[in-house]
Amino acid sequence: MKLIIDKLTKRYGNGVMALNDVSLTIDKGMFGLLGPNGAGKSSLMRTLATLQDADSGTVALGDIDVLNEKEKVRKVLGYLPQEFGVYPRTSAFDLLDYLAVIKGFSNRSERKDMVLGLLSKVNLYEHRKKSVSSFSGGMRQRFGIAQSLLGNPKLVIVDEPTAGLDPGERNRFYNILSEIGENVIVILSTHIVQDVRELCTHMAIMDKGRVLFSGSTDDALGQIKGKVWEKRISKEDLQQYQGGYKVISNKLVGGMPLIHVFSDDQMNGDFVPAEENLEDVFFAKLNDLI
Repeated sequence: MKLIIDKLTKRYGNGVMALNDVSLTIDKGMFGLLGPNGAGKSSLMRTLATLQDADSGTVALGDIDVLNEKEKVRKVLGYLPQEFGVYPRTSAFDLLDYLAVIKGFSNRSERKDMVLGLLSKVNLYEHRKKSVSSFSGGMRQRFGIAQSLLGNPKLVIVDEPTAGLDPGERNRFYNILSEIGENVIVILSTHIVQDVRELCTHMAIMDKGRVLFSGSTDDALGQIKGKVWEKRISKEDLQQYQGGYKVISNKLVGGMPLIHVFSDDQMNGDFVPAEENLEDVFFAKLNDLI
């Protein structure tokens, strides 16, 4: 099953063009959707999740017309939004069981087995009787993954899932998402480059509602291979370098800016080759350097 998005457009009432002729083809596995805040990622996710209408374009999930057959989509969709509310004093088991009822699972025994199985999958079985409102951020996100897997979905969408998680919880989250991605389409929408590099073999970069790149992570890295150079400079010289070179990024290392510069030609002046990474691709695309 493939998800095929063709020339999708969405303009909000305030005039903002959230989606501008977006076209993507996404196969089974982990797909990273990378972009800064305001890039249009969440607008695309909400459209795919049938939470808002597009102005024009088409979306097909297998033989399902996503924009016009919303009930069919919801039966095969798992969605973990950036933030989700919970009922106070409701246990993880009871809340997940309630959500399963809403999704159409009427057989109580079958529902119980599914709920307990999902809580085990996300390592929350021992906390099944605790209120979800008392969970840590990482535990809530794992519960969110459990609810998104109700009914064995064909498409799972997760929107900014690791924001605010500590490294241990992030790694546990990575492992769960990787396992899910072996069997279904999983779209990971994020502004965290490391998330995409760790999890995804294919990706897209969005900014201002447009797709700037779509392909494999290896293809993305190939676009800058041998073309990124780095140098430590003084803070006083930073503006001069930004004016005279194609500076991809700069960050303080030991109190001094370390700049990454894009150049097709070998650079002199104490510049040394930098190991290519997705962060350089990301910033080079956003700044229209490649």
